[in-house]
Amino acid sequence: MVDNAASSVVLNGLGDPAPSRALWLVKWLLLIPHALVLVILTPVFVVLTIAAGIAILVTGRYPRGLFDLNVGFLRWTWRFTYYGYGALATDRYPPFSLGANADYPATLDVHYPDHLSRGLVLIKWWLLALPHLFVVGILAGGSISWSVDAGLPDGARLVISGGVIGLLVLIAGVVLLVSGRYPAGLYDVIMGFQRWVYRVIVYVALMTDDYPPFRFDPGGREVPSD
Repeated sequence: MVDNAASSVVLNGLGDPAPSRALWLVKWLLLIPHALVLVILTPVFVVLTIAAGIAILVTGRYPRGLFDLNVGFLRWTWRFTYYGYGALATDRYPPFSLGANADYPATLDVHYPDHLSRGLVLIKWWLLALPHLFVVGILAGGSISWSVDAGLPDGARLVISGGVIGLLVLIAGVVLLVSGRYPAGLYDVIMGFQRWVYRVIVYVALMTDDYPPFRFDPGGREVPSD
């Protein structure tokens, strides 16, 4: 359990107690419907973030409707990531929903800020975030990829990309395939890295003025202290 009072983002994951050995080899196919939706929603998220930035400049507030929509997009993305090749941590298919879906193993919540700095809007998403963006580029960058023989037809290869996280997930998948068990230590590390990534996303998306901590918080459960 992680004490995360310094962060306005709470990201949790409840690992699958008995994951399938080989389901992860075909999850790329199962995830296609979600990927198509997220491809459509991603530019919407960007446009809403720009609109929210203008509103913050004028009023000092992030419009609640836009905030809820963007949090919903991040929740959907996290469930997609957790089921898919950002964690491979559950076999339960993610719902097609922007809602909280508290009964799903992967959850994400962002505290709604009553007020945001007008001036920070202009610099926090690029200048102030630069050190974290460098770290996120190493953890989740898509410039490095690994391929494995997934038994697909016509010599096709299953490709997993995503920096350090992608490599760790690939290792976890191979261990799961061989032993039938998801290595707990790797799960904790992957969750810690994903937590770092999502804190930075929320900050860059102007949803908080709380600077992301340079802190690695491993493990599935994250509970902010009162």
